[in-house]
Amino acid sequence: MTTELSDNAVKVLERRYLARDADGTLTESPAQMFERVAASVAAADVPYRGEDGAERTRRTFELMMSSLEFLPNSPTLMNAGRPLGQLSACFVLPVGDSMQAIFEAVKNMALIHKSGGGTGFSFSRLRPQNDVVMSTRGIASGPVSFMTVFDAATETVKQGGTRRGANMGVLRVDHPDILDFIHAKDEHHLLNNFNISVALTREFMSALEHGRSYDLVNPRTREVESSLNARDVFDEIAATAWGSGEPGVIFLDRMNEANPLPALGEIESTNPCGEQPLLPYESCNLGSINLGLLVRSDGDGARVDWARLEVLVREGVHFLDNVIDVSRYPLPEIEELTRANRKIGLGVMGFADMLIKLGTPYDSEPALETAREVMSFVSRVAREASQALAEERGPFPNFEKSVYAPGGEPPLRNATTTTIAPTGSISIIAGCSSGIEPLFAVAYERRVLDGERLLEVHPEFLPAAARYGLADDGLVEKIAGGGSLSEVDGIPPELARLFASAHEVSPEWHVRMQAAFQERTDNAVSKTVNLPHDASIEDVEALYLLAYQLGCKGVTIYRYGSRPRQVLYRGHAESAEGGLRARERQKVTTGTTEKVKIGCGNLYVTVNSDDMGICEVFTSLGRAGGCPSQSEATSRLISLGLRAGIDIEEITEQLKGIRCMSSIRSKQAEVLSCPDAIGRAIEKYLDAHGVDPFELDAGTSNMGCPECGAVMEFEGGCIVCRSCGFSRCGPA
Repeated sequence: MTTELSDNAVKVLERRYLARDADGTLTESPAQMFERVAASVAAADVPYRGEDGAERTRRTFELMMSSLEFLPNSPTLMNAGRPLGQLSACFVLPVGDSMQAIFEAVKNMALIHKSGGGTGFSFSRLRPQNDVVMSTRGIASGPVSFMTVFDAATETVKQGGTRRGANMGVLRVDHPDILDFIHAKDEHHLLNNFNISVALTREFMSALEHGRSYDLVNPRTREVESSLNARDVFDEIAATAWGSGEPGVIFLDRMNEANPLPALGEIESTNPCGEQPLLPYESCNLGSINLGLLVRSDGDGARVDWARLEVLVREGVHFLDNVIDVSRYPLPEIEELTRANRKIGLGVMGFADMLIKLGTPYDSEPALETAREVMSFVSRVAREASQALAEERGPFPNFEKSVYAPGGEPPLRNATTTTIAPTGSISIIAGCSSGIEPLFAVAYERRVLDGERLLEVHPEFLPAAARYGLADDGLVEKIAGGGSLSEVDGIPPELARLFASAHEVSPEWHVRMQAAFQERTDNAVSKTVNLPHDASIEDVEALYLLAYQLGCKGVTIYRYGSRPRQVLYRGHAESAEGGLRARERQKVTTGTTEKVKIGCGNLYVTVNSDDMGICEVFTSLGRAGGCPSQSEATSRLISLGLRAGIDIEEITEQLKGIRCMSSIRSKQAEVLSCPDAIGRAIEKYLDAHGVDPFELDAGTSNMGCPECGAVMEFEGGCIVCRSCGFSRCGPA
């Protein structure tokens, strides 16, 4: 029997996971989806355990998923037992330094995206901008230029009919084009389907520590072209990330020091969310255990159910290993290397829920100890389970080429076993906190049909509040309105700390928690380090250094209220009907009207706001004439764009500077045209009301959900709407 799913979970499943017929009609329920996935994945047991053994496995897998104790990555839920059959989430493709190799990678990327996977690339092999191209006697355009080709191809390929692809772009810090790469996403319309990360080397980190320069090496000639001051480059990375959340950084040498197969090559890149370092042409499938369901209460208090966790880890490894055998692969090279190395990534979600049930604040030493204890247990049992599978089915074929072979330990079935993914969508299905992140919020509004708003509250909060003698009596409404307990009068500090949300946990504790999990994780850890809006660039730099010192393999920061990243909604902000949806106009708005002289007389521009920000523009022409129908059409489209969450700066920049001959010829005209007047009126309104378009909500992503209009939140490299379940991230 399937555990009762939340309304949000059902919406997510119906929108993207459950099977439909040719007419788009749903043909399965959530319970039937779990049955389909379990039967497909358990079929890999038949050669080893026979039909009866496979049937027992099917029942075990179905129970794990239907109880929401374990869920695999999205492609497995979507595609197992269905014609597409591609079940892996993470892929890395090589990009060679020739036109043929580049466009071969573009083609392969498109095939992977079509099958539901996300792709990572290193562009470090490409010769730098203005380098020589011997075959044509021309000059090279450089990695950033070619990244736009990958981005354009991604925009046109929709993954399995459910979502567009996600990419990770990596460039080594010693590439001559590194400064161009750092600023590649400064303009919001560029590389909207990429996350980007700078690969920092130990040589660079040493140069940074000692205040010296480091060499930039041409990858074509292997010769030193020039040098840069490491501190200057580090400052550029931090300043750009402070402004937009990108680029992230990965510590490349550290990733390769943990590479179990150095004989096969170097790790160059990761999957889109950064948690899965892979060799070129490798893939990996992921799954996560819901820790929040593994806390038991008895007379001695709350405790972790280690026995049940052990079962879930062993069967989780079994499940993910089976996925390798039953999955279909988009390329023969990927199938060959994936089956030869058999990497899997078992991780966790609901960690914040577990801490709350244990009575442990997230930003505390006991929480770090819990993280180490849990992940150490998961890692040890996962390794044992992989060894048991190797005894039954044989080790991964490249085992003798791996770092494990000389050690004399029992062979392994899988080159890696553990990964911490962001779990954006599957955590909503499971009804738990995302990955290892703190809570999104204690309480929030959920919007349903006809604009009705329902309050959602963390299931542990009201019982905990009652223990402190607090009655509901409108408490939840106050919390949902303010977003955190610390802003509500009468909440004991201990209770507020226990239920702290992501933006209330100090950035250092985010990094320390990531490092605690990384200590016991084979692959890497996806984690967003949240900074307050008033954090400085120096704060960002300090966090990078802390992450490096504590052993993280990479780090991604997001400063609340920083410039919104259009990658997270452009091309992906789709309603169920396939189009961008504007939020409803509220009944009451307030604003100002400005009189502007144009070539045709006077134009009156009204700019209105509601409680979510600027929402509409109206124009009216004086009696002198003009183009009233065009002005009205322009105003309506601008209003739709504002309510749909389109960047206000993008709107004003498109409008300003448009020229109209009647205004240009007129000596009285104050503007170049009606659109120019509207753009300038919006800017004046923002200035007059002290509103920075990038600070409309300093505690959020600044973006309205494309499906319900609610505020969206960054979690672990993803953007998530807890109101309706919409999410956008890598394919975790």
